[in-house]
Amino acid sequence: MTAIITASELAHELTAGDPPVLLDVRWQLSTAKAGAPPFDGRAEYAAGHLPGAVFVDLDRELAAAPGAHGRHPLPDLAEFGAAMRRAGVSARRPVVVYDGGQGWAAARAWWLLRWTGHPDVRVLDGGLPSWEGELSTAVPAPAEGDFEPVPGAPGLLEADGAAALARTGVLLDARAGERYRGEVEPIDRVGGHIPGAVSAPTAENVGPDGRFLPAAELRDRFKALGVSEDTEVGVYCGSGVSAAHEVLALAVAGIPAALYVGSWSEWSADPSRPVAVGADPQ
Repeated sequence: MTAIITASELAHELTAGDPPVLLDVRWQLSTAKAGAPPFDGRAEYAAGHLPGAVFVDLDRELAAAPGAHGRHPLPDLAEFGAAMRRAGVSARRPVVVYDGGQGWAAARAWWLLRWTGHPDVRVLDGGLPSWEGELSTAVPAPAEGDFEPVPGAPGLLEADGAAALARTGVLLDARAGERYRGEVEPIDRVGGHIPGAVSAPTAENVGPDGRFLPAAELRDRFKALGVSEDTEVGVYCGSGVSAAHEVLALAVAGIPAALYVGSWSEWSADPSRPVAVGADPQ
């Protein structure tokens, strides 16, 4: 099963007898200048969304409150399941997730649903900008779904596991290169990276249109970063959002990978954990 769907494929499926549930997860890292309002995904949704799509709030429904485990720790699974059921998500009905085009937030929802056992979740490749059909301002009231999250699928890393994987496999750092090298750090306590992690900015997984590169090109990219067929792979970023997008890119390439949800926001908050700086992984 593919992890992504094109806009034309989605348009066709929406006219079929059993259309997928649509989740709108518009979100972006808020780096607004002083005095400017922060990004408001719900307002963007209200201004126009795919017909039938239900808004999902990443900060409140796809993550717990910031704390010792990072800025976007795993959500309470009972609350996550309730949010998904309110959105109409059921175990036997496909789900398609999209965001404003960056792909990070949609990938976070994709990863969470897959990790908690949903068998059929895809991300709209290119997000809302790829959609050529009409938009709607109507807020749907879907029938309650029956999805019950059951974690247990492989693919979750904690801090110690990420540190170990950096030594025994390949741990990819999905942040921008300057944050990996420790040249800048606009959010967290200290800059740099987990010792042994390899710089792999998630922005390099997509083309100028925001769509994923072809699977073969992605495989070549990850091969150049040290990933082979028998490599165990993990990914982290600042808070487990853009890294989910890299896990999705790896899935497009046919490569399973684990996500360190706490990511740098958790790792760097503990002064006892080692920090590497510069272009060298070590």
